[in-house]
Amino acid sequence: MSVSTNWRALASEAGTAGYGPQRIVCLTEEPTEWLYLLGEERRIVGISGYTVRPAHARAEKPKVSAFLNAKIDKIVALQPDCVIGFSDLQADIAAQLIKKGIAVTIFNQRSVAEIFSMLYQLAAMVGQEAKGLALIRGMQQRLLAIERAAARLKRRPRVFFEEWYDPHISAIAWVSELIGIAGGDDCFPELALQPMGKDRIIADGGEIVRRNPDIILGSWCGRKFRPEHVRGRAGWEGVNAVSTQQLFEIKSADILQPGPAALTDGVEQIHRLILQWDAQHG
Repeated sequence: MSVSTNWRALASEAGTAGYGPQRIVCLTEEPTEWLYLLGEERRIVGISGYTVRPAHARAEKPKVSAFLNAKIDKIVALQPDCVIGFSDLQADIAAQLIKKGIAVTIFNQRSVAEIFSMLYQLAAMVGQEAKGLALIRGMQQRLLAIERAAARLKRRPRVFFEEWYDPHISAIAWVSELIGIAGGDDCFPELALQPMGKDRIIADGGEIVRRNPDIILGSWCGRKFRPEHVRGRAGWEGVNAVSTQQLFEIKSADILQPGPAALTDGVEQIHRLILQWDAQHG
């Protein structure tokens, strides 16, 4: 049902099911995951080809985009009343769709607080404000519990999060924040303030060596993290994380999607690894 052409029918209905966008295309994974969690997956008519959460979405929904490009004609053919995307990186896609008369919502969440704000706004858009708020409060309470547990660590480990390896790119803001909540200290907190990957490049790998992380977490933007690659870097043999084999992968879908995954599975994985490190080295 189109809200714009069927408002008279809506005026006689109870509830909120008919309000908000009814045919949504999600250009990234996090709105897809969130709409499924809200029980509103029926509204989704197209998804990103990178979607893996939830796994069954790939079998149920047409794949219409990558991240930096999209099948514009295919999206138009789906007749969406809203396309949801993420960040300035999808501005060109958004512009093309807007020129074709399609409504586009681009979120630009880069911090934990901004992720929660995005989740609340999207829940309200589909008439699930109460359910969304309940889920958000549950996530927030778990983050507080993790933070309290982290306060009992004997020592906080220095953590280097590597988003890419050539060149080295360090953690974006929400990842840096989640490392802190989980009990670690980001080795490059000053770079986390930069929203663009190009501004988080560490040109001199020797600076990572000098900051001597206790744990190295790799999430190579969808490419498998290879600990042996890190161990083989010249001059890295004396880095604590390398000498003690504290090299771990956090899959991109679990931490680099600024949505429910990072706030649940992503931070939980980081916290478990820090607790293990504390038991062995703290």
